[in-house]
Amino acid sequence: MTSTEATAAGSSSPGIWNLPNILTMLRIALVPFFVWFLLADAPGLSSESGPWRWAAVVAFAVAIYTDKLDGDIARSRGLVTNFGKIADPIADKLLIGSALVMLSILNELPWWVTIVILVREWGITALRFLVIRYGVIPASRGGKLKTVVQTAAIFLYLLPLGALAPWLVWVAFAVMMVAVLITVWTGVEYVIEALRIRSQGKRAGKTTAGN
Repeated sequence: MTSTEATAAGSSSPGIWNLPNILTMLRIALVPFFVWFLLADAPGLSSESGPWRWAAVVAFAVAIYTDKLDGDIARSRGLVTNFGKIADPIADKLLIGSALVMLSILNELPWWVTIVILVREWGITALRFLVIRYGVIPASRGGKLKTVVQTAAIFLYLLPLGALAPWLVWVAFAVMMVAVLITVWTGVEYVIEALRIRSQGKRAGKTTAGN
């Protein structure tokens, strides 16, 4: 490859400062505002279901929308970058994690739900890094479903449902229980897949060494 070709190849690769990555960074930037809105609505850690609570709902909805938007733009315009591959799931975990923790702090969501989901999320992330030298654990359909149901459950919890219709609180709880079940189920699937990839990688390594 000549220097001219190398320059052309380098210029054609998407840089960090593209629209999908900016949207991802915006999602990360929204997290502290989202947390502050929830705290502002609950001066005594007891939600007042006022304007600040609705501001938190809007912030969460905007952040979730940017998650879909940045992925669609990156794929359609060929703007997928290594930065985006790393930053996007981090942004998702920060948003979902902060929402769960805040809901538990405000005594609106049992702590065991938050702990189960966060242990699964960060545990699978760590597992991916542990087996990455043997192979990549692909995202499953169940994992995508898990994200959708988790998001729906959190959104229902964030809405001041008690002020709108008390029975809707039970709907939010039911959806969250479904989210927990899918979270645990997909977590077990990922562990099994990781063990399979590790086993195959070790066998392939032994075969190569034997040759």
